[in-house]
Amino acid sequence: MMSVRERRVPLLVAAMIVLAAIMSSAFPAHNVSAAQITVRSLTLQAGATDGASKPGGVVNHFYGFTVPSTGTVGSIQFLYCLEASGTCTTPTGLVTTAATMGTESGATGFTLDNSTPGAPYLTRSAASISSGTVATYQLLSVTNPTTTNQAFYVRISTFASTDATGGTSDTGTVAASTSTQIVLTGTMPESLIFCTGHTVSAPAGIPDCATADIGAIDFNQLFSPADTATATSQMAASTNAISGYNITIAGPTLTSGSNTVPAMTVAAASTRGVRQFGLNLKANTSGASTPAIGTEVSLPANGTTLKGQAAAGYNTVDTFKFVSGDSVANSANGGAGPTDSQIYTSSYIVNVSGGQPTGTYVSTLTYVCTATF
Repeated sequence: MMSVRERRVPLLVAAMIVLAAIMSSAFPAHNVSAAQITVRSLTLQAGATDGASKPGGVVNHFYGFTVPSTGTVGSIQFLYCLEASGTCTTPTGLVTTAATMGTESGATGFTLDNSTPGAPYLTRSAASISSGTVATYQLLSVTNPTTTNQAFYVRISTFASTDATGGTSDTGTVAASTSTQIVLTGTMPESLIFCTGHTVSAPAGIPDCATADIGAIDFNQLFSPADTATATSQMAASTNAISGYNITIAGPTLTSGSNTVPAMTVAAASTRGVRQFGLNLKANTSGASTPAIGTEVSLPANGTTLKGQAAAGYNTVDTFKFVSGDSVANSANGGAGPTDSQIYTSSYIVNVSGGQPTGTYVSTLTYVCTATF
């Protein structure tokens, strides 16, 4: 017959085994204090030549997260997987072994160990990190997975050890994706935009040839030896020609039947009582014989994006000239070349003597803008 003492020993051993099994189940060996990393993200950043989410692109991976619990951290691992949890399959084409350490903040002093493909980790002498610390880390020159439009995951884990071994402290997963690059192609052809009219407007500060109006222009008054008659017209030009443009003028002087107002073949001042027809492209001042007429080129030349200027003979205030075939403007300010659009104002003056024959005087002028590509 078994004694009472003998029956108690097996029961005690059995109870201890059950208790050990319960404790083992309740407290796993490697994640005793693991907490979920919060406010976590992975931003794919453009590399030296490749777009951020380009499949197979050599780019930068920027991590940001908030540490959930206070504890000692000696390493932080970034495990790249096709799955968010469970089995970890390294994405095809991913290369982390050439990665280098970029910026860091929040908890610093780390260097990068890239020796394990798909599982780089940061390491430092173990030190405490406080709960709520916002940390960021940048891994440079990571080669993205090569599959297009593929999501992948990175499991972030902190360790007390310096080599990402042993039990994890805190964990969290982030997601990213490669994406098809959208390639837009367009062609800028050889361009010359040129227009003339009584006026050309510049809505929103940009000359617009669609606003050019009529070309039939009357002088401001009847011709008289006692005063100077004036008129203006405008033109706008732009080109991407490598040698820019040149604007010439062609046509006869003012004519009525067999009678004319002589053209000013040499640049000179306006003189009342003397037969003269001429023009310039300047803002003229008001004087005894000079009318206040015209404006400077608009937008003003800056020698780079805006290069338009009045040509010699037509570029001096209060001095006028007209020779058919002359160059009156060009895009040579700062060296001939491409220029954005500008507006020129041509100012015309007429002076006559007392013996000028009566009649209606007309001149049809043609401005020609030639671009050299």
